[in-house]
Amino acid sequence: MRAIQISDHGGPDVLTPIDADIPEPGPGEVLIRTTAVGVNFIDTYFREGVYPRELPFVPGSEGAGVVESVGPGTPDLVAGDRVAWCQAPGSYAQYVVAPADALVAVPDGVDDDVAASMLLQGLTAHYLITDTHRADPGDWVLITAGAGGVGQLLIQLAVARGFQVITTTSTPDKAELCRELGAEHVLLYPEATPERIRELSAGGVQVVFDGVGKDTFDSSLDSLDRRGTLVLFGAASGPVPPVDPQRLNAAGSVFLTRPTLAHYIATTSEYRARAAEVLDALVAGSLTLTVGARFGLSEAAQAHRALQSRQTSGSVVLDPSR
Repeated sequence: MRAIQISDHGGPDVLTPIDADIPEPGPGEVLIRTTAVGVNFIDTYFREGVYPRELPFVPGSEGAGVVESVGPGTPDLVAGDRVAWCQAPGSYAQYVVAPADALVAVPDGVDDDVAASMLLQGLTAHYLITDTHRADPGDWVLITAGAGGVGQLLIQLAVARGFQVITTTSTPDKAELCRELGAEHVLLYPEATPERIRELSAGGVQVVFDGVGKDTFDSSLDSLDRRGTLVLFGAASGPVPPVDPQRLNAAGSVFLTRPTLAHYIATTSEYRARAAEVLDALVAGSLTLTVGARFGLSEAAQAHRALQSRQTSGSVVLDPSR
């Protein structure tokens, strides 16, 4: 099979196409022929060595495909089943082995590209909105990078829960997309100052969902109302330098959390419950996931460049057939 391997940490050029043996499923595992692979910012953190992992390795953890064979102890899955996953290391490949309990059945009507993007981004948006803050319906929330994959889902989920949304983005076209999704105010980055955000929210937002990191952290902190919450869930612009906790006092006794998806889907029951809510919303049409860019598996380096340079909106996927 074809796969992408990282032998040294670095920029996108370290993503190298290789030939590899098709893996064999062990007990409780499933071999899947991938039909689409999700590309996420966390993949760039592993590539750069921000999140350490033993070299060499095949990156990626998310995708969709068709069951080829099952190992012992997997009675609920058979060859031909369509499945998706977000917890299978080595997903930048034409075949992937994943634990059976990490797989979710893909409903009819959900295409491969959406299926390959819906879990990591969908579950991330779900736990952020439902479990990381204390905002109530009617409160103002700020979402950075609203046109990104997680950002678009956050806007929709926030609006559905009655929050008033301010979001930031980089271009007029992306701004229009955010408005269509329900954002009340959309600011291009040069005008997204704490003063402007406080003006629009009558004093400050109750919660900020910040996936950008270094470039927006200070502004996000200064945009909060008293006892608001800054949810720092990513670092697209780089990691935030160490923070003096006294700054939280000065900002109005605010809260700072740095969550990660793994801690919110730590049990199979929680994982499946969140996945079911996201899937049901996608099938019902109350939640829309936009696939903004497609690349061949061999073009993984180009996909990472596009993602990190903010050239894309929505999710990014790889086609393992090319």
